[in-house]
Amino acid sequence: MFNKFLRENKISAVILTVLRLYLGYSWITAGFHKLTGGFDASGFLKGAIANPVKGPDGAVVFGWYVEFLKHIALPNVDVFNILVPWGETLIGLGLIVGCLTTTAMFFGLFMNFSFFLAGTVSHNPRDIFLGFIILTAGYNAGRIGLDRWVAPFIRKMRKKGTENEKTRVTA
Repeated sequence: MFNKFLRENKISAVILTVLRLYLGYSWITAGFHKLTGGFDASGFLKGAIANPVKGPDGAVVFGWYVEFLKHIALPNVDVFNILVPWGETLIGLGLIVGCLTTTAMFFGLFMNFSFFLAGTVSHNPRDIFLGFIILTAGYNAGRIGLDRWVAPFIRKMRKKGTENEKTRVTA
C-alpha cells in the first residue's frame, strides 16, 4: 500500500520532489565545493585506513573495505579525486532537475554507503533514508522534472531496440 502511494500518487510526487530537491542541493553543493576548492581524497583515505570502523570488541568490522581502500583506492587516488567531486555534482544535478532520478539516487546511495563503510557518519544516515524513499518511488520521484519526458523516451528507445533485435534473430 505504501509502495503504491510512493510510486503512483500525485501528492507523493510533490513530496518526493521536495525531498529530491533537498538531497540534490546537498549533493551539488558538496561536489561544487570540492570541484572549486581543490579536493584531495588521500587524507580521508589514509585516515579511514588508519582508523577503520571497529565493533564493540575492538575488531575491524569492514576489513574487506579497508583492504579495498589500501590496495585500490589509495594507489589510484588521482582517479578518486576526479570521481568523487564530479560524481557528487552530477548526482545533485540529476536530482535537482529530475533527470535519470533513480540512477542518480542509486549512485548517491552507493557513495553514501562508501563513506559510511569508511567510518564517516555525518548526515549519511539521513541521506540514505531519504535516498531509499526516492529510489523506491522510481519514476514518480522524477515525474515533476525532466524524467516526465526522458523516461518515456528511454522506454521507447529500449522497446525499439528490442524489436530490432527480434527482427535480426528471426531473419
